[in-house]
Amino acid sequence: MRTPDWPTGLPNNFGGLDQAFSELGTARAVVLPVPYDFTTTYQGGTRSGPRAILAASQNMELWDEEVGPIYRSGIHTMPELEPAAEGPEAMVARVERAVTWILEQGKLPAILGGEHSITAGAVRAAVRRHPRLSVLQIDAHGDMRDTYLGTPHSHACVMRRVREQVPAASVGIRSMSEEEAEHLERHPVPLSSVRRFRALQGRWDPILAALTDEVFVTFDLDGLDPSILPATGTPEPGGLDWYEAVDLLRAVSQRARIVGFDVVELAPLPGQVASDFLAARLVYRLIGLALRLAQGGADAAASAAASDATRHPARA
Repeated sequence: MRTPDWPTGLPNNFGGLDQAFSELGTARAVVLPVPYDFTTTYQGGTRSGPRAILAASQNMELWDEEVGPIYRSGIHTMPELEPAAEGPEAMVARVERAVTWILEQGKLPAILGGEHSITAGAVRAAVRRHPRLSVLQIDAHGDMRDTYLGTPHSHACVMRRVREQVPAASVGIRSMSEEEAEHLERHPVPLSSVRRFRALQGRWDPILAALTDEVFVTFDLDGLDPSILPATGTPEPGGLDWYEAVDLLRAVSQRARIVGFDVVELAPLPGQVASDFLAARLVYRLIGLALRLAQGGADAAASAAASDATRHPARA
């Protein structure tokens, strides 16, 4: 049977990449969409986050201003991980299984949430392969409750579960319960509010020193200010801006190896695609930083633009 020979739209994967740049065998990064939204409180909708990120990424220019043509390292997009109806503990185990498989292939796991509870499974998988693992959390909330609404596997408990496995540093925190505050007073951890982060004025040694040489990044999008990313379940005022966040991530990548990451808690708003687009650009930047790709110069930019024009229609 002959295949159609007429022009078609972009492939439905992260970045809208042609097969040459999206095959599993040659890709260095694997995107895993996890449309899970079970323990979310206040505003739901994070189950729609992965598809919104993928759609935005297909309209994103593939030359990154700091890292260059990241797509050339290969980015494979997995099918969505089916949610577990049994509850959050079963879903954490399902994420752990999937991320373990990705790591066994020698690939970088790039996980699209979905709610934040999924991070515990990803970290469980990563620490088996990287015993010296640490975690960088960017978030508005402490997520340090022991249990919430009857489960220890809620999104509100995820960093309590993570810290039972590995050391972690938290940045952007500006909201927590009294229970969490009392626990942290008894058991201090490296945690920076936005005010404290800004007071460092780019000298982030206290944050970087709390991390090991292998880092898993968990980026809850409510760590950003809602003026630039309103599409999240519990938007808190006073968050990080784009450059603060990506400059910190770059500093981490220069000092340590990012061995995996997730971007979670996007709850898309109808008609407001700026949040989706920011999330897609963040995922792309994180892939480049994790793979330690060097930025090219103006000549390389022109070459990449010419190459991209042959693969895609203009994205204006």
